[in-house]
Amino acid sequence: MKNNDISQQASAFYQETSGTEAASIRLETEIAALRKRSNRGIYALALFLLIAMIAWQGFTQLPSPEKVIAVLGTPPSAQMISIALLLYTFSAIMLSLSRMMGGIEHKSSFSHVGYLTGFFLFYHFAKGLDDNYWAVLGSGMTILGVESYRIWTFCNEAIVRKIEQLDYIRRTGRLPLED
Repeated sequence: MKNNDISQQASAFYQETSGTEAASIRLETEIAALRKRSNRGIYALALFLLIAMIAWQGFTQLPSPEKVIAVLGTPPSAQMISIALLLYTFSAIMLSLSRMMGGIEHKSSFSHVGYLTGFFLFYHFAKGLDDNYWAVLGSGMTILGVESYRIWTFCNEAIVRKIEQLDYIRRTGRLPLED
């Protein structure tokens, strides 16, 4: 009977030990993934700056505004595009700040790059890019800067929690309690 109890205890110890090793490996993998993900905001910002440089050159790779207008019709006026840009900028910043305050995970800000590229293109085809380039660039830098900070902060807070869990496993040899 005593040998059976000892084997059960040994089995439980082995399962707990292998469970802690698996948890340690899982936590280390999650920490590496979070570190990699924390840079996504910077990558989106870099892509936006690349597109802004192409816009600064006047989108020479695209067909002329006259050809696009002939196919798609008259674009909205620069004033209407500016109103839409203002609304978009305000909404995007509020969305990002509310996600930050709520601790909501949203992994990427590349959709903002697409929307901001759309504003560059609308201004280009409305022949108003020269007058409104800096407005789109400023809006983009603001939105993507806030988004980049939000993603970085979220990931770093998660990394700190994971490191604390990993330290607990290494210190005690037991799995941490679930939050």
